[in-house]
Amino acid sequence: MCHYCGCREIPLIKEFIAEHESVTDAAGGALRALDRGDPTLAAELVAGMERELRAHWQGEEQGLFAVMGGDAEYAGYIDALVREHRELAAFLGRVDLRRTDDVRQLREAVDELYRHIAKEEDGLFPASLTALSGDEWDRSMRAWRAAHPEADGDL
Repeated sequence: MCHYCGCREIPLIKEFIAEHESVTDAAGGALRALDRGDPTLAAELVAGMERELRAHWQGEEQGLFAVMGGDAEYAGYIDALVREHRELAAFLGRVDLRRTDDVRQLREAVDELYRHIAKEEDGLFPASLTALSGDEWDRSMRAWRAAHPEADGDL
């Protein structure tokens, strides 16, 4: 993951990255639970991932993605990211960890999630530093706050 451009210091991007870390921690925990033969814990962790991702995706898509997607330079890249959100959401909404095939698909989905996050953190987030105006950052932050009404403080 990129650490050179400074985007990690932008409060909104910092929140997105913290959510990525939380979700990947839960994903890793779910896979380890499955490896230990604890599908109940794995299912709880996957359900938590799904809840967190729903809010995360809402904040991204209605904020940063909406703002940057208005620029033809980024529109296709963002469309692909949104498609990946929808594919993972559909899978997480139906996954049954008692099924061997679903466990295999979860492992694949977690691998794809890591690749997806890299596309955001190494591509889109650094690009946002130069692409967004002050008003666009404000709009993006309002969308994140709307998706996270329980969050304390301000971005």
